[in-house]
Amino acid sequence: MSRYTVFGHDQCGFCRRAKEVLESRGLPFRYVNIHDEGISKADLSKTVGHEVTTVPQIFHGQNYVGGFDALTVYLATEAAA
Repeated sequence: MSRYTVFGHDQCGFCRRAKEVLESRGLPFRYVNIHDEGISKADLSKTVGHEVTTVPQIFHGQNYVGGFDALTVYLATEAAA
């Protein structure tokens, strides 16, 4: 099973919610605090492949999922598959 990666920061409510959703489902994930790691939004934009203005930015393995709302849709789609 591929691990999720959540790029965010500690003051972000949607980042906390993304972690909670993944934890509640028992899904493996790595949380990357962009402030602690010195990752700018410009750096994150390069990783994502388009301009990033908000966090969280979430990946499942190498696949870009999006933000918190996209994660909930993605998980619902994965559960239905």
